[in-house]
Amino acid sequence: MEKQLENFLDYIVTINSGSENTRDAYKRDLKRYIEYLKQEGIDNLDTVDRTIVLGYINYLRMDKRFNKLSNRSLSRNLSSLRSFYRYLLDIKEVSGNPFLAVKIPNEKNKIPDYLFEDEIDMLLESFDLNDDFGYRDRTIFEVMYGCGLRLSELCNLKIEDIDFNNQLLSILGKGSKRRLVPFYNMIGQLLENYINNIRKKYIKEEHNFVFINRNGGKLSNRGVQYLLNKTVKKNNLPLQLSPHTLRHSFATHLLDAKVDIRIVQELLGHSNLSTTQIYTHITIDRLKENYNKAFKSD
Repeated sequence: MEKQLENFLDYIVTINSGSENTRDAYKRDLKRYIEYLKQEGIDNLDTVDRTIVLGYINYLRMDKRFNKLSNRSLSRNLSSLRSFYRYLLDIKEVSGNPFLAVKIPNEKNKIPDYLFEDEIDMLLESFDLNDDFGYRDRTIFEVMYGCGLRLSELCNLKIEDIDFNNQLLSILGKGSKRRLVPFYNMIGQLLENYINNIRKKYIKEEHNFVFINRNGGKLSNRGVQYLLNKTVKKNNLPLQLSPHTLRHSFATHLLDAKVDIRIVQELLGHSNLSTTQIYTHITIDRLKENYNKAFKSD
């Protein structure tokens, strides 16, 4: 079964043009499934039927290691398994897909968390610009918020991706698709000073990634999360946030400013407009709240 798994993962990357992140997500889901089958004494993927599939779903629901597994996560697990069996069916290594008869649970689109503009200011103004790494951190979160970047997009940003003359970032997003994102003057000033006067002091082996750690290497996703948590705690900021909260805030503030939703979609790098429309719920809810306040005395 492990060989079939590895062949499928190679297929995802080479034939299906999947990213390494996609491959890793599939690998986690499928390894968990194969481990369950082994526990049940099953060593042939073609012997799995609907009863075993339902047992596996119950296992994910009941096992204490997965007791916080959301419907969205469960849905992704089942989607991975469905794709895996579709592949095995295509190459004639199984005779059927037992996951076709299983309904993936629906989960309503969750309205993303976001910060108000004064909270963004509170966060960004908490960094010490007289300290090299305080300056770096301010630049990181200014770029993340001001350009609406995903965490991986920020960490993979390279110097050649910055067009200072036209104030544009060339971002390599999901599905290896590039998009252009403008940045405002403050971001340009921060980036230029950080790259020219701070970053080069800590580089040991030259590379082109913009944001570096204290050892001069590429800053990791986990490193950015750590910096954000440390900043909130150190400055006693009354905020609950993740790096993605800044991206959510970027989208919400643009829609509040009446920017066309299709432009916001393009800036975020969303393939489907429906993904961007989640943010309209925030602005609509705020509109209703203001409306009710205005007419409360009537």
